[in-house]
Amino acid sequence: MKVPFFDLKRQTQALKKEVLSKFEEVIDNTAFTGGPFVEELEGKLQTYLDVNHAIAVNNGTNALYLALAALGIKPGDEVIVPANTFVATAWAPSYLGATPVFVDCDENTWNICPQKLEKAITPKTKLIMAVHLYGQVADLDAIMNVANKHGIPVIEDNAQALGASYKDRKAGTYGVISCTSFYPGKNLGAWGEAGAAFTNDEKLAAKMRMLRNHGCEQRYHHDLVGYNMRMSGFQGVALSIKLDHLDGWIEKRQHIANRYRSEIKCKHITWQQAQENSDSVYHLFVITADKKEALLEHMKAKEVGYAFHYPIPCHLQKAYQFLNHKVGDMPNSEYLANHCVSLPMFPEMTDEEISSVIHCLNNFL
Repeated sequence: MKVPFFDLKRQTQALKKEVLSKFEEVIDNTAFTGGPFVEELEGKLQTYLDVNHAIAVNNGTNALYLALAALGIKPGDEVIVPANTFVATAWAPSYLGATPVFVDCDENTWNICPQKLEKAITPKTKLIMAVHLYGQVADLDAIMNVANKHGIPVIEDNAQALGASYKDRKAGTYGVISCTSFYPGKNLGAWGEAGAAFTNDEKLAAKMRMLRNHGCEQRYHHDLVGYNMRMSGFQGVALSIKLDHLDGWIEKRQHIANRYRSEIKCKHITWQQAQENSDSVYHLFVITADKKEALLEHMKAKEVGYAFHYPIPCHLQKAYQFLNHKVGDMPNSEYLANHCVSLPMFPEMTDEEISSVIHCLNNFL
């Protein structure tokens, strides 16, 4: 049977009536930018993550930008970034004139390698950005130990792992700030663009709120050079509704992943290993294939969808050629880029669709 890589229409149609009804409230209250519906969402997110402050913004990339700006990252600073991540993580220091210092990933978890991270620290290092890739939590104990040893703050890029946990806490509560994206395809996706930053630091929260709103706390009194990063009221209500479903959707993603892990027996593929003492939310289920092109032809023939996350690691992107990286600098990230395939993963998948993916892979070669 035909299995899509992702089908957002199923979830959207199921919630359409409820969300549109709340959109009418936004219109009736002319609460189009910020306002009570966004504040309601911030409160619910604070409760969900058990943090003191949630700062809703207009997208996840700007959440990272805002966080680094609040921390005072500036030209001449170095910021450690995983090579194996979506490039938006690296945009944030670049926007502020800082230099992203790319670090290779662990060969098993595919998240940033703490040992290589420590070797990359210099006197110019002002920040470590830890990404929880594909919904799998990074090695937070090791990362935080390195950071504390050198007196360097950590930001968690939690765009793909909202709801994941590490030991007794949610991912996104270990660094001084964490950021997430509510891009429509995320586990908790807006009906458009949106994002948020989270912190327990009152001063950083106040600064981020000012920066997102033209640098002012009181209207027309601009104490900082700020930005326009406010969330739309429409996204506030859509996300508030969807947040109530998030844990259920995560359970369904975990069910799919458990079936993949237990039932796929193909000797030509491997998959990401979970960090010890963590629970993944499986934003993506990514495999590596030693015969990738042949596998893709097989999946096409069987009408099983797929995608690539990510085909070019950050250090080899043309935008960063000025850093003079070359092929071979980050062997683990480069191997993943050349061999990765993302399997269908969305909570509305039927058991028949899951079985079709498994059957397809088990009948490869």
